[in-house]
Amino acid sequence: MARKWRLTERTRTLLTLELAIVLPAAALMAFSIWNLKHIQRDQAIEAAIQRDFSYVLKIAEKKSWVKANELVAPVRKQFPDLDDGPKTKAILEHILLQHPEYSYAAFYDKKSNQLISRIQPGHDQDAIYCQYAQEDIKSVASWIPLEAPVMVKHLRQMQEKGEQPVAFYGGWAMRDNQNSYWHIAYFLPPDIPKDRVALGILGFDEDYMRKDFLPAVMKDVLTGKSSVLKADANPPVMMIHPLKDSSPWVASGNWDGGKPEAERRFADVFPEMVIAIKYQGTTVADIGTRFLHYNYMVLAALSVFMVGGIWLTYRNVSREMTLARLKSDFVANVSHELRTPLALIRLYAETLELGRLTAKEKYQEYFRIIREESERLTALINNILDFSRIEAGRKEYEFQETNLGELVHSTLESYRFQIQQNGFAFEENISPDLPPMRVDREAIARSLLNLVNNALKYSKDRKFIGVSLYRADSSINLEVQDRGIGIPANEQDKIFEKFYRCGDPLVHNVKGSGLGLSLVRHIARAHGGEVLVESEPEKGSKFTIALPFTAASQTGNATA
Repeated sequence: MARKWRLTERTRTLLTLELAIVLPAAALMAFSIWNLKHIQRDQAIEAAIQRDFSYVLKIAEKKSWVKANELVAPVRKQFPDLDDGPKTKAILEHILLQHPEYSYAAFYDKKSNQLISRIQPGHDQDAIYCQYAQEDIKSVASWIPLEAPVMVKHLRQMQEKGEQPVAFYGGWAMRDNQNSYWHIAYFLPPDIPKDRVALGILGFDEDYMRKDFLPAVMKDVLTGKSSVLKADANPPVMMIHPLKDSSPWVASGNWDGGKPEAERRFADVFPEMVIAIKYQGTTVADIGTRFLHYNYMVLAALSVFMVGGIWLTYRNVSREMTLARLKSDFVANVSHELRTPLALIRLYAETLELGRLTAKEKYQEYFRIIREESERLTALINNILDFSRIEAGRKEYEFQETNLGELVHSTLESYRFQIQQNGFAFEENISPDLPPMRVDREAIARSLLNLVNNALKYSKDRKFIGVSLYRADSSINLEVQDRGIGIPANEQDKIFEKFYRCGDPLVHNVKGSGLGLSLVRHIARAHGGEVLVESEPEKGSKFTIALPFTAASQTGNATA
């Protein structure tokens, strides 16, 4: 039959000590390595965010170019050509009515040196709108004759590359003490001969650009699938401002001000405009700082955990050392306890064997001494055996219905002579109306004798022992009271620990195993009860074993 492996208390303690040091140390080491790598990567992470921001701004510029081309492409196909003549204005007006995003449209032919234009008919009644549109048309008329050949050449080159011959131009002007952006798209009208310099021009409505076109581009970018946006719980915000002024001209809805993290100048679609991006309510530097602080907080927590493990190790090692010392004292005390009765038994037995006694009374006295010392030796051995079984988890109790009063009385009777021989006054008070209880007779008797024996050993001049058995509420109480040295309040919880002995000099001068009260508590708890102590130094002690009535329902064997 295979031997059952048992995890002893010492093994558990050693495992606890190892884990208390190894686990925090391993965690601290692993986190330190991880943290070191991440601290070194902080600047790299910030640089990566900056690269991502630059990439997003590049996407925004590209999207604005694509969106603007998509707006112009269908209009270009409808634009008048050189053969339309008088119908040109009507065609331009028709285009504007279909496309309110433009404030004016114009057709320029260098050969005739004419700039035929039309203002958005939908705003004919808006004098200020018409005034601004006329100013923009006059501005275009002032420089288009000089720039048209270069512009057409550039568009022809684009067409030869397979690109749509459309380009954009714009700039800032002060109107009513506010920055106002004028913006045009110029392109080759359809069916224009290659040797002819002619341009189609569309002036974008400023309100449309500011309230619709640019916000739509930013929203499209901010809700896109760029890595910097998709993985971040705090998505970036964007704004557009003039090249020479950092005040936002257009901003996303959650723009909160502050310095942008990255900026990019519009090169193709919106000259003199800058698009900027940042995190809402924070900066990249703040994110790096918070990340670093978080790492240090985790490192500090692990360090505290490590210190706690070291403290736990120190505490357990100290307890193990104390336990080893107590066990050493226990071995010495038990050795003395065993030698004394054995020596007396041997002495009196040898005397009887030699037949040197003549008086019959002496024979009886020697027999009695041998019996008492044998009983004392048996009690000591039983305590040690019980303790060994308890430690191994093999202690068994045999419960049977018992008249507790008779058990206590008979136990005290067997010990009464020793009590009287030591000069103790003795009182026995057993209530006559106690119900039968299911208890382990031997265990209860041993608990009682351990308490009485302690009263004998730790009393000075006032030699008194009182034993009471009575019913109290829901329990049967067995009390042992003395007028001995007492127990300090700070040691009353410790006296039930194995091998523990109080610091009173009398305790250390009296030989003992330090197991008696530990066994008493174990027996009481095995019966579903508890052992209580009331004591004052130099006034005596009262130990109470409280057994609940529920103990009467126990049947069969119980294993502790």
